Amino acid sequence: MLATLLTISNSNLHKLLFAVIKLVLVFLVIWLAAFSMDTTKRPHRATHTLRVLLWHWPFGKSSNLSGDVCLDLYNIRHCTLTDDRSLFNQSHVVVFHHREIQRKVSVLPTRERRPSGQMWVWMSLESPSGNKNVKELNGLFNWTLSYRRDADISVPYGELVSGRWAHHPRPKTGLATWVVSNKKRTQLRSLVYASLRNHLRVDVFGKSNHRPLCPDCLLPTISNYSFYLAFENSVYQDYITEKLWRNAFMAGAVPVVLGPPRSNYEEFLPPDSFIHVDDFHSTKELAGYLKEVAGNESRYQRYFEWRKTATVKLYTDWRERLCTICTKYDWLPKTKAYHDLEAWLHR
Repeated sequence: MLATLLTISNSNLHKLLFAVIKLVLVFLVIWLAAFSMDTTKRPHRATHTLRVLLWHWPFGKSSNLSGDVCLDLYNIRHCTLTDDRSLFNQSHVVVFHHREIQRKVSVLPTRERRPSGQMWVWMSLESPSGNKNVKELNGLFNWTLSYRRDADISVPYGELVSGRWAHHPRPKTGLATWVVSNKKRTQLRSLVYASLRNHLRVDVFGKSNHRPLCPDCLLPTISNYSFYLAFENSVYQDYITEKLWRNAFMAGAVPVVLGPPRSNYEEFLPPDSFIHVDDFHSTKELAGYLKEVAGNESRYQRYFEWRKTATVKLYTDWRERLCTICTKYDWLPKTKAYHDLEAWLHR
């Protein structure tokens, strides 16, 4: 009798257990289905083509936009670039380069004409000190495109990517060089250079020294030197320009940097890939260190160890920067507006 009761009890227990498991599975399926439909958690890339209108070409230098530029050049789909202003009402995004609007805000389309849902992008690769009359633009723009990492569309001057250099830096015939087109005496970089040259020979090229270099002569000339002065014209967070990425790294010279703190550089670069001016108490100490490193080949070569695992990706084409907008579009807030653009710029 007892055995019979135990058998019945175990049978009911098994049925109850299976019922609980089924219930849990049903709830799990419902939850997963709800999550997959929740676009706030997982944005879904629109399959329709986005049209990005560039209102002014930066510095008046245009590029070819015929064909599917974003797909053909950068493998970015569903993204069309145009500079045809007659397509203003049909454009999802309109991009304005700051240099062309900073003197005359009236060149912008009026807000009355602006189609609902159209996103406006403020674009500049200059440091905050290079952007004037920003206050007049408050409330006009939804997104920012800049070298800064906190921009809505962040496009640096360059970055390191996985790879290996096909060639080694060429033998050096000079110690240090600097290519500069605009050398104002009051700029920090000019003051540092003026002090450094008292202790170290620096060959200066560029318009400011009446020794301009043709585009094809730039990198070959720099490659003859052990060090390149990658001095930025102003000191701001993330402002690390082609002076380092192209002029120094692509030429195979060790960059001596003047710009944001070392810690900021190290967020982009290996710590032993550059020499920072701030690491020295004086330009005399810096000059002594450069001479010492240049005189020790094995020590000098340590600054190129990173080249065994990484190469430089340059961002030099405005079209690539514009195509990048389409890769970010679905992830960016469509109701955002910069009511104090200057505050963002200087924070």
